[in-house]
Amino acid sequence: MNGLREDADQIIKTSIEAVLPDEAVRKALQEKFLPGRKGRAGALYVIAVGKAAWQMANAAYGYLGDKIRKGIVITKYGHVQGKIPKMICYEAGHPVPDENSFAATRAVVSLAEDLGMEDQVLFLLSGGGSALFEEPLISHAELQDITQQLLSCGADIVEINTIRKRLSAVKGGKFAKICAPARVYSIVLSDILGDPLDMIASGPVCPDSSTCAQAVGITEKYRLILSKKAGEYIRQETPKVLDNVESHIMGSVRALCAAAAGACEKLGYRPLILTDQLTCEAREAGSFLAAIARSHCNTREDLAFIAGGETVVHLTGRGKGGRNQELALGAAEGIAGLDNVAIFSVGSDGTDGPTDAAGGFCDGKTKERLTGYGIDIHDVLRQNDAYPALKRCEGLVVTGPTGTNVNDVAVLLIRGKRSDKKVNKS
Repeated sequence: MNGLREDADQIIKTSIEAVLPDEAVRKALQEKFLPGRKGRAGALYVIAVGKAAWQMANAAYGYLGDKIRKGIVITKYGHVQGKIPKMICYEAGHPVPDENSFAATRAVVSLAEDLGMEDQVLFLLSGGGSALFEEPLISHAELQDITQQLLSCGADIVEINTIRKRLSAVKGGKFAKICAPARVYSIVLSDILGDPLDMIASGPVCPDSSTCAQAVGITEKYRLILSKKAGEYIRQETPKVLDNVESHIMGSVRALCAAAAGACEKLGYRPLILTDQLTCEAREAGSFLAAIARSHCNTREDLAFIAGGETVVHLTGRGKGGRNQELALGAAEGIAGLDNVAIFSVGSDGTDGPTDAAGGFCDGKTKERLTGYGIDIHDVLRQNDAYPALKRCEGLVVTGPTGTNVNDVAVLLIRGKRSDKKVNKS
């Protein structure tokens, strides 16, 4: 396939390396955070939450060192890469919170409740924090059930987090209230389109822009099953003003798309960023990229079409997969038979849904391979079972935890049919 898989792997590697949070955290600390400023003589505490929490906390310790009194890190299982001095690291459930999420959050709340006016909190936040950082106002079992309902019905991340805020004691600005009177400096790695600060990880230290009316509308739209107690919390308003927080967003899907474009260009493709606001059904996004491929498959030049964002999956089956795998497989039918085309989609955090894959890769022979194994693509998509199908045809993209989390990127690669340069890399 003209070295398309090798190109895809290189683009993925280069793009993710470009959006790792280490340098961005150090820069944000230099520009925005000076320990002990404004006459504060108290202690400095670090709280890091999210899929990129370990990487961000490690970078913060590298810059602040022994200025830190104590730190707590809460991240996803398999994402702790070693010990960090002064820090206690917890791993917990995602995308559905579990008992470790609740226990780790209680440890953070216990620390924050005792802070004084002279103390400071460096709050490092990244995507995934909604599940990892949770102190429910309802029973653990019901919270897990409502979270699963939201993930299964096709709700987007803003809708999901609008509900989560109202069922939590730490989301929607409530954690900043717990930290008061201490000052909170928040550095945020965005994983939501448009970078709405109050929606990233459900905004634990940000005033909430959503309303109760919107939350009620979401429950009605998706016919969520709620207890009477949960319904009452949905109608309770969240903090709209906070006077002890300063926040700074670093990194987003725009940077990921730009990095992908640069990586494509270095490999000889002419890149075009279609959007960094992709939000639709995953399989529909794959079908759309396949349509672009059919329109341009006779090109004389090497082309790369890039789309960043976060698609959704409406669960109709009980298979194994994730939105990026479903996007890639959703393109396989449309590019079948094209020998110069490939489409791949990956989550920048290295985990796509509840799997160990970052995403999926399909080319013009994917459908043929699957048919040879007796696998029907339409049935696979109906069962939301992309993972085993892609694994069978060597279409999984596996990176392991990356240490960052800035949404997803999907790329369509087209090798020019009459390119002057040698394209067979094998």
